[in-house]
This record gives sequence, structure tokens and C-alpha cells, in this order.
Amino acid sequence: MSDENKLSAEIRTEFGKGFARRLRAAGKTPAVLYGHGTEPQHLALPAHELGLIVRTANAVIDLDIDGAEQRALVKDVQRDPVRQIIEHVDLVVVKRGEKFVVDVPYITEGESFAGTIHTLSATAIRVEAEATSIPDHIVVDIEGREDGQHVYAKDLALPEGVVLADDPELVVVTISTPSASADDEADAAEGEAAEGAAE
Repeated sequence: MSDENKLSAEIRTEFGKGFARRLRAAGKTPAVLYGHGTEPQHLALPAHELGLIVRTANAVIDLDIDGAEQRALVKDVQRDPVRQIIEHVDLVVVKRGEKFVVDVPYITEGESFAGTIHTLSATAIRVEAEATSIPDHIVVDIEGREDGQHVYAKDLALPEGVVLADDPELVVVTISTPSASADDEADAAEGEAAEGAAE
């Protein structure tokens, strides 16, 4: 775990929207830490540093809570839909060796066969992994794939220690050839007619 993912957390004893607004105005973000049958801990985290960390899905944070160290997985991030500031964060206690089922984004790599396009059927795939082994994203290789081909969840090359927790038959990418629109066909016909008239 890099130092970048270490945060000092303050225990909150006040609650409510008014207090949360004052906290955010002071450059801090309200958070709650729960899990393993422990009492939920209400925390205040430094907003800027937290914002950098949660840019990555399923981030793991090493918290210093009044001198006590605790590793936590970012479970949910609530943002203001207009200003996009982080309003609240849910954290889950992480124990050594514990595995989590999480949704991991996937991206494509390579180029499908000339003239084809690829369509993603979702934005993430569900996997099981230890908190410290959760990948930032999963790469789907589409190099040279042809029209009509599908990439299934079972086809994905997952990093070591990561196990598929989704339906193996789930289609994640489809390769297809875009059909010419009626306007394109009309333009082509007009072009041919113009060429014929010019001859």
C-alpha cells in the first residue's frame, strides 16, 4: 500500500446536514466505517486527499483513526450531482486475507477487424478478490475480432488471485458491422447518378 492511500481520520461526534455542511466547508468529508460486527465509526476525512484516492474504483485506504490503524475498502461514494463534490463515503473494514465481491470496470484493447465496431454491454464485471488484489480495471482484447463475434465473461484474462463472480456466459463485448443508414444510401445513389450524368 502506497503512502498516497494513507489518511488520518477524525472521529465525528456530531451529525446532521448542518454539521456535514460545516465539515465540508472546512475541507473534510463525512464517512462511516463498518463491518465484522463492529459498531459503525463516524469519521471525518481530508477531502482533497480522499478525492484523489476514490478516482480509482474499489480503492483501499489505510486509516489512522486517533493512532489506531485500520485498513478499509471504499464501498460507496455519494457525490453532489451538480457540483460533483463528495458528500459522503461508506467504508468497509478489511481483515487480512479477506475476499470481497466487487464490480470492476473493463476496457477494450486493440482494434477489431476493419469496418467493424465494438459495443460494450456493461461497464463493469463482478469478480472476487482480496481487497489488496482488486484490479483498477480489466482489459478485454478485441484485436482482429470479426463481425458477429462476442466476448464472454468466461473469456476474460483475470489477474492472479482474481476470480470471476459473474455469469460466465455474460456477453461483455459484441463485434458488429454498422449498417448504412437510409441517408447514406440515398447520398450514394445521388453520387452514382451524378457520375452517370457527367459521362
